[in-house]
Amino acid sequence: MKKGFSTIMSAQFFSSLADSALLVAAVELLRLNHAPSWQTPALAPMFALFYVVLAPFVGAIADSMPKGTVMFISNTIKVVGCLMMLFGSHPLLSYAVVGLGAAAYSPAKYGILTELLPPSQLVKGNGWIEGLTVASIILGFVLGGQLVGPKLAPMLLGFDLPWIDTGIDTPPEAAISVIVFIYVIAAIFNLYIPRTDAPLQPMTGGVAAMVRDFSHCNARLWADRLGQITLATTTLLWGIFGNLRLIVFAWAAAALGYTTTQASGLAGVVIIGSVIGAVTASATMKLDKATRVLPLAIAVGFLMIGLNVITNVWVAAPFLVLLGALCGFLIVPMNALLQHRGHNLMGAGRSIAVQNFNEQACILGVGALYSGLTKFGLSAFVAIATFGLLTAGVMEAIRRWHVSNTIKHRDEVERLLAIARSDGGH
Repeated sequence: MKKGFSTIMSAQFFSSLADSALLVAAVELLRLNHAPSWQTPALAPMFALFYVVLAPFVGAIADSMPKGTVMFISNTIKVVGCLMMLFGSHPLLSYAVVGLGAAAYSPAKYGILTELLPPSQLVKGNGWIEGLTVASIILGFVLGGQLVGPKLAPMLLGFDLPWIDTGIDTPPEAAISVIVFIYVIAAIFNLYIPRTDAPLQPMTGGVAAMVRDFSHCNARLWADRLGQITLATTTLLWGIFGNLRLIVFAWAAAALGYTTTQASGLAGVVIIGSVIGAVTASATMKLDKATRVLPLAIAVGFLMIGLNVITNVWVAAPFLVLLGALCGFLIVPMNALLQHRGHNLMGAGRSIAVQNFNEQACILGVGALYSGLTKFGLSAFVAIATFGLLTAGVMEAIRRWHVSNTIKHRDEVERLLAIARSDGGH
């Protein structure tokens, strides 16, 4: 890997770690404030809100500035949202501001991979970055759970600053104060991300022109015979899994009687499987073979339903390891092929913005549905069964879509696969 890749990975690790830890703190803060039950699942769609609203602009911004600078500014916005939650703003509003920072961060984070790495290393680079991201997400859950737990929280609350009343009186507030410093560490790494040789693309025209440009890019990626399959797959999976991490808290409470801290610790076992799956995919999968993993997504949907029959943590742990391994192996090659097609069609930043728009719109829609159903008494077991069947059913439709493409548009699909094979081989 080229010089600077480890810096990008370090910045991504700490930023993503803080995002997940903050989510756990927000869940516990809502619980302590006796917030209505629908507000906890609403955290995921609130985080996704600005991904959708700002999608026409963040890609163009990422392509117009050095991506390390964009990532630094984005992390600063996350710090602001974190401080808002610490000093009394509603957790939903504060987490939405953190989502604003994440929305600006993502096109720069993934876009710089296509600028820094040759196509032949794109799957490998994605394997490392996705594996590390998943690891940081799960470790963030574990860290957040421990920070609000009965061991660390009293220690954090025991710290006093002379002559200063910080107003930090609860475990979630103490946790958030630590998470602020994690975001600061990520921002420091952002300052050392190298400037690549890729030319900047100045933003032209006003808001209307940027919206038209984004709409054109979105339509172009959906019209691509490979791009549409990878985009549909990643959109569905992130829509489901983006909300499933919150459902796990409700499931662990109902099936295992777990507290927030215990549930966040259980989520940590997924790291073993997800990293193994991501690293295995990066070492064994080729760019032009990425669509062969589509049947695996159908299996993941049915496996999700299996959570409903588990009542023992010793069964749950290896099961979650398996589920994580399949997801890691699935997402890495699909993400890499999607980035490859997007980079060829419209540039890295705009491509990632289109991808984020679709994926986060799905998270927003599924999360809004789950929040609404929770308000009317939907149980975690029914939610998991619904999401599992939805994943399996839609993925089967996507698989058939790809089969249809290879039959009806064989020449075009083979040409695009040849490009991926050629680019991935040097």
